Amino acid sequence: MLQSPEPKYSPNTAPTNSYTPIKTAAPSLEQATIGRTLVIKGEVSGAEALYIDGRVEGTISFPESRVTIGRNGNVAANVNAKELVIMGKVQGNVECADRLDIRSEGVLAGDVITHRISVEEGAILKGGVEVRTPEKKAQPQQQAKQEAPKPEPPKAMAATAGSQ
Repeated sequence: MLQSPEPKYSPNTAPTNSYTPIKTAAPSLEQATIGRTLVIKGEVSGAEALYIDGRVEGTISFPESRVTIGRNGNVAANVNAKELVIMGKVQGNVECADRLDIRSEGVLAGDVITHRISVEEGAILKGGVEVRTPEKKAQPQQQAKQEAPKPEPPKAMAATAGSQ
């Protein structure tokens, strides 16, 4: 009877029949997920990243985090987030502290206030868009205007110019 040769193991190789998990880079922040079959009616808020692949009706408030609407996501809510990525459908007003990104499959029907916006070819955006400068840049400009009043023309020159 022929026997198959025993596999040779060395300290540098793992056995072929053992399971060695592959290490993946863990996200720096945890992300909550609303799955495809979930329907949420009301207010959703938090401080971690959120991925929505289900349906949300009401308000979504993540002012310090990223909200991603997946391809199956359907949102009928006003959204307030630091960053918003839309790959699904959103009906409601959007306010982003940093960036709005509407991908090619994304649909947004509502008004937008953001600092940066990206709309890929094929995306649908229906509503008003207001792009604001970041507050850090706006404050020094306002202070400079308040500190330096406009010089008024001397009254003697104004009277002389009017009599000629």
